[in-house]
Amino acid sequence: MGDGAAEPVAPDGSTSGEIGEIAVLGRILPRLSAGEHALLGPGDDAALVAAADGRFVVTTDLLVHGPDFRLAWSTPFELGWKAAATNLTDVAAMGARPTALVVAIAAPPSTPVTTLEGIADGLREGLAELAPGAGVVGGDLSASSVLTIAVTAFGDLEGRAPVLRSGARVGDVIAHAGRRGAAARGLALLFAEATDAAGEPDAALAAALREREPDLVLAQLAPRPPVFAGIVAAEAGATSMLDVSDGLARDGRRIAEASGVAFDFDSAALGGDAAVAAGSAVERVRIALSGGEDHGMLATFPAGSDIPSPFEVIGRVVEGAGRMLLDGRDIAADGWDPYSGWDGRAG
Repeated sequence: MGDGAAEPVAPDGSTSGEIGEIAVLGRILPRLSAGEHALLGPGDDAALVAAADGRFVVTTDLLVHGPDFRLAWSTPFELGWKAAATNLTDVAAMGARPTALVVAIAAPPSTPVTTLEGIADGLREGLAELAPGAGVVGGDLSASSVLTIAVTAFGDLEGRAPVLRSGARVGDVIAHAGRRGAAARGLALLFAEATDAAGEPDAALAAALREREPDLVLAQLAPRPPVFAGIVAAEAGATSMLDVSDGLARDGRRIAEASGVAFDFDSAALGGDAAVAAGSAVERVRIALSGGEDHGMLATFPAGSDIPSPFEVIGRVVEGAGRMLLDGRDIAADGWDPYSGWDGRAG
């Protein structure tokens, strides 16, 4: 999206194929902010972003229609918001402050330009709320048979050492910031109550579900993770950290394997989130452990240290490379897998 000059605004009913790349960019770019870290934003072949630390953190992620979102369920604004949120948390999980995004969109030529404008609006507002000061500094626009949003995010460590997955030590406490299981519960409701007789996503049924369960539906479609918690954890001495995109058990195992330790979760701590509205505490524990896409922060801290808000202690690090336990008993590291569970029904 970095090469377009402003063009006259086309009628709202226009598609991207009808008005062409330059005109589409002329409508999208004014809706975005380059943020306060950009020295040179969209308009040249590349952007220039300040990195006072001398280093920068970079990550990338894809949202693809089908496995990652359904247009019958998500609004364009929500797609942009989620595209921002899922990348910002990866940066924050390293202990870095998000500074900039580069966004590439591949869309069918029949895509209404208003859809792309809505995505841009969601990106802008998601950044403003979740990572104030960060902005979109460039990207690309192309045609495809499947709507795809690719985001590359950058972050500044501000002089801090990066927080790695490999730093957890036996005796550390396990802590989490953010929601646990709400997004998975929302996705399960969408598949159960917002699909037609053939199992296809249905926009009218999704709208009715939004009226009944707005909190859980939005937890899936437009999550609001505590991005700032990554910096808080780093400054408080976190020994390891990652964002929970695939569920506590599956992502916890990633830390455990990298660190050569085991995670022992506390069921009493995990089962307290009645907001997940999934029945018994046992069921809430199951969803917290296996449900993905809340994008909270999972971190370990040295025993006896002050655990910073908004983190809550949910377990401890014990001996046993790569094992996942619940109250001292082995459990499976189940969770979100885009290949084996892409339709969400397993969650």
